[in-house]
Amino acid sequence: MMPHFTHPWALLLLLLVPWIARRYVAGSRGAWQFSDRRQLPSPGSRRARAAWWGGLLLRAGGLSLAILALAGPRWADPRRIETEGIAIAMVVDVSASMKEEDLDWQGQKIQRLLGVKKIFRLFVAGGEGPDSVELKGRPNDLIALVTFATHPETACPLTMEHAPLLSILDALEPLSAASEGTTNPGDALAWALHVLQQAPTKRKVIVYLTDGESNVKDKLTPLRAGQLAANLGVPVYSIDASPQPKNPKEEMELQETRDRMKKLSGMTKGEYFRAQDGQGLVRAYAGIDKLERDRILSFQYRRFHEGYLWFALAALACWTLVIALESTWWRRVP
Repeated sequence: MMPHFTHPWALLLLLLVPWIARRYVAGSRGAWQFSDRRQLPSPGSRRARAAWWGGLLLRAGGLSLAILALAGPRWADPRRIETEGIAIAMVVDVSASMKEEDLDWQGQKIQRLLGVKKIFRLFVAGGEGPDSVELKGRPNDLIALVTFATHPETACPLTMEHAPLLSILDALEPLSAASEGTTNPGDALAWALHVLQQAPTKRKVIVYLTDGESNVKDKLTPLRAGQLAANLGVPVYSIDASPQPKNPKEEMELQETRDRMKKLSGMTKGEYFRAQDGQGLVRAYAGIDKLERDRILSFQYRRFHEGYLWFALAALACWTLVIALESTWWRRVP
């Protein structure tokens, strides 16, 4: 396994080692005259060659090891860590109606999708929402984001790295193109089921949020998608973010939509939530936050083994050894 370095710039100092070694070689030739050389080792003897080459290599090795210690080598410890969590597919409506600024958020009217983003972030990362409702976050869950208007799309696949997921969420905008002006939740729910098939967990959940009805003809209906989810044992938690109706006709249409959402959640053993304002949204997500958890295995780099100390000790050992040898067995006179 390749090491990582805390200070990789320090490795550039290794380029100085050959130059320093060359300077050592140039300065190691003595010129002192001695009256009797019979007691001195022959310059070409095995012991003299060992002293010369050994001193050079130990010094160069000690300096190199010291530089590596300065660079701070460390090795990641990859282990399968058991964590408590489930796999969640968040299915979010991004049709044109989600840009309406009629969602009440602590006394202010904001865009519907913006309110969804705020609560989604609290659900994933944790924090305090309206009415002082505290969400603990879902750090151990695999979460995917599926968006839909006329067509569904995987905005983010299943991941435990929630920072990229939240960045993708922040970039979402309601679709205003003419080709995306309708709402097709049936295909989006089926798409989310496909995304969840890749999860290693036994417990898989869909959180389905919309503010409108299914109005795309010749497409999979939400109830048929719900039947698929029921067959696969995937509960669908429906969050109804539709506004208050303005007239009796609109009220009747919305009531039919709510009845279908309730039936969808009931047939999958999920739950239906009415959320027409920020308080309703946070209560809905707080209820979903109480989902049961399953054990999943994941490769995570949780800890690093620091190697700088061992390199520093090895460098010290090299220098100690060369001093000891040149004071005894490799002792020489210039």
